[in-house]
Amino acid sequence: MHSELLAVPEFLRNLADLLRVDAGELVRKLLQVGFIWLVCWVGQRVVKQIARRIERAVDDGDDNTMTEREQRGRTTSQLLRSVGRVLLIALGILLTLNVFVDIKPILAGAGILGLAVSFGAQSLVKDVISGFFYLVEGQFAVGDVIEVAGKTGEVERMTLRVVMLRDLHGAVHMVPNGQITTVSNFTRKWSRAVVEVGVGYETDVDRALQVFQDEAVRFNRDAVWRARFDGEPEIAGVIGLDENAVTIRVLFRTQPGQQWAVAREFRRRIKSRLDLEHIEIPMPQRTIRIKTDVDDPSLGRRRGASSTQGVPAGQLPPASLTPPGDSHE
Repeated sequence: MHSELLAVPEFLRNLADLLRVDAGELVRKLLQVGFIWLVCWVGQRVVKQIARRIERAVDDGDDNTMTEREQRGRTTSQLLRSVGRVLLIALGILLTLNVFVDIKPILAGAGILGLAVSFGAQSLVKDVISGFFYLVEGQFAVGDVIEVAGKTGEVERMTLRVVMLRDLHGAVHMVPNGQITTVSNFTRKWSRAVVEVGVGYETDVDRALQVFQDEAVRFNRDAVWRARFDGEPEIAGVIGLDENAVTIRVLFRTQPGQQWAVAREFRRRIKSRLDLEHIEIPMPQRTIRIKTDVDDPSLGRRRGASSTQGVPAGQLPPASLTPPGDSHE
């Protein structure tokens, strides 16, 4: 142990000779460096504490919904953490260099070098500027579900350079801010659930509309689900006479991000209600004209006679695969 302690001053003297300073000066400089990084560490802790305070200040205690104020607060806290960490590390490096050498010439050279690099890093500058304006304008925030650059997902993190989206399958997409030209925000202020259900052509449409209206109002007033709505439901009516069904559309105005859960629950409820009311949700069916062969002695060959039968789609008899008029001698 004693020999190891004696080796420390020897190491400092060797390092001092290398840097052409005496041992006392070296120790003073190392203490300055330690103090600089201690201040940077304390600054980082302060930044994190401020970010946590921002998140607690905007938290309303409801985990089911996230208000616009909460989203802006979370976005601001994340940006404060990332920018604060970068600035403190950069400041620590510059002050450390300044302890050993005069950094004024370095800063002057860095300015010229930065100007040269900026021409080759235009995309990076574009990303940072775009990210700044997205944050200031509040076009989207952490927790929003958006579509940008052909990718759709929930915003997990925002920086001045990239937006990180997590899609339905769990994949994370990192989109540079400079590549974002159009933003589609599905959870801004309020959302809308659009549910379309088909009923059979033999159904009394007015009765079906009344059933949809009754079930939608009952769903809207359900004590468990009421907090997820942001208005009364709207029965848009018949929006299509399709090949196999009459399509009815129902609209629900919901709290941001709740439209998918509301749509799933209403589909479940309306299916049970239609079964109870004996209103059919039809399966695809098709009427097929099938040719059958009969003998024609005068012509010496078979001539096709047609008949019409209702056949469910996908169950076409093999005989019907013969094209019309295709006969064999």
